[in-house]
Amino acid sequence: MFTIGLIIKLIILFLTSKKFTKAKTFYGRKASPPSAGFRNNKKLEWVINELIKLKALMPNAGCRLIAHSFNRRFACGKKMTVSKTYVSYTLKNHQYEIKITKRKLKLKRPYQSALNKIWAIDLTFLSDSQNNQLPILGTIEHQSRLSFSLAQLQSKASINIIKILILAIEQFGKPRNIRTDNEIVFTSRLFRFSLWLLGIKHQKTDKGCPWQNGRIERFFGTVKSKLKLLPIGNQYPITTLLKEYRAWYNYLRPHDYLDGRTPIEVFTGKYKSLRKPKLISFWDGVLVGDYYPP
Repeated sequence: MFTIGLIIKLIILFLTSKKFTKAKTFYGRKASPPSAGFRNNKKLEWVINELIKLKALMPNAGCRLIAHSFNRRFACGKKMTVSKTYVSYTLKNHQYEIKITKRKLKLKRPYQSALNKIWAIDLTFLSDSQNNQLPILGTIEHQSRLSFSLAQLQSKASINIIKILILAIEQFGKPRNIRTDNEIVFTSRLFRFSLWLLGIKHQKTDKGCPWQNGRIERFFGTVKSKLKLLPIGNQYPITTLLKEYRAWYNYLRPHDYLDGRTPIEVFTGKYKSLRKPKLISFWDGVLVGDYYPP
């Protein structure tokens, strides 16, 4: 027979036991967050760095998507997975590191290639004052960013592109490769056969991947942003505008990727001369730059 005193002692021992305390903490929602156990674990520094890098690469992605991306990359190889809660906690406490990583990725320079190794060619369209679509052909060299051609085409045909391409080769030399997208004018038999006769390798980007020819796309973006400031018409004919823009871009505009040099200085290997520069402007002062006489 248990006495009342013995029953009371057993109840007190049970209430003060560790198992009851843990259970009370768990069911009372007083436990620390799941990520708290990771805070001081030095072995998981690489996990935090990878999450920061993923957020810098995908700034608009949520915590769930970043967690899925991390788990797909490291679940099999390194046997490491993270939860959405841990990702949220980590990113919230590393906002500054994410901004620094994002800036480093933005300023990261692409690989350097030899001069005249790759030419990028593409077509774009500009609208004049009467909303007519004008086909424009642009050619740019990968390493120096030199624009070999920027001209309006009479028609969107392969023969017109080949004519301009041959003139550029006569003036600047022959490249090893020419990179284009998969537009019909660049995949036609005439265009491919002409490159084969010239001894130039044809590089085509994947379908729906314009970033694989990003240098010429960026070049067209700069052209269009400037042309928005002027109405294309009788007062400002498109042929004259493109010639003046190409001269400004090649000779007057310093390029950040080229350490403040112009494309023509990098292509020819000649930097600023000791002579006093001349201030030159085009398009009624829209395009301005310093020209250093040779």
